Amino acid sequence: MYLTSDFCSTYSFLRELLLTAEILRVHPDEPQPDRIEYIVSCLQAGKLVGMPTDTFYGLAVDPVNLHAVEQIYAIKGRQQHKPLSLLVASVEQAYGLARDLDGSFDRLAERFWPGPLTLIVRAGTRLPLRSTANTGNVALRVPDAAIPRAVVEAFGLPITATSANLQGSMECTHAACVRDQIGDRIPLIVDGGPTGGILHTTIVDLSGGESRWEILREGAIPTHEIVMALQG
Repeated sequence: MYLTSDFCSTYSFLRELLLTAEILRVHPDEPQPDRIEYIVSCLQAGKLVGMPTDTFYGLAVDPVNLHAVEQIYAIKGRQQHKPLSLLVASVEQAYGLARDLDGSFDRLAERFWPGPLTLIVRAGTRLPLRSTANTGNVALRVPDAAIPRAVVEAFGLPITATSANLQGSMECTHAACVRDQIGDRIPLIVDGGPTGGILHTTIVDLSGGESRWEILREGAIPTHEIVMALQG
């Protein structure tokens, strides 16, 4: 059976219509309120949204919607025991989601938020255990990016922030990269222009309590700056 070039072109066009995520352009510094409202409505409906942060593009869902959370693990091929990091809009919101926070948390949050620092702390009761990958811990960050902070503020809940790429593939700094990797698996990609992503966030584990801490990954914030902040 031979296929004509016209048939192949039509098939490719229809496939793109069916499988390509909607691209929504949002101003990176002054997000339009109506577009933020639309993004929030998608999250409330349990949809997955690709969205820029200050490092790379991330996959945002409602973290208390367990079906949406499971979709992230399925799309990325992510191991089930790895918890998803959450973006919050402020230190105050972080306090509402965590428990047993101490001076180490306060010093690091005051010094590096908003910014590329992820803090792992004990999760409070507002988050389902599954959203913590059954660890009882949660990874929180206030991003230095207007779009995700505006979404969180309008949504009234944190949003997930795992990178919007397939497991083992490069992280995305442009909406087009997200579309190429997973545009056939998510309904919406927010195009806020290029992100500043060069390095990952630095991850500090504070879940041990009693001012115990451990740097799990050195990223955009060097280890010596973390140590200086904690000793200050």
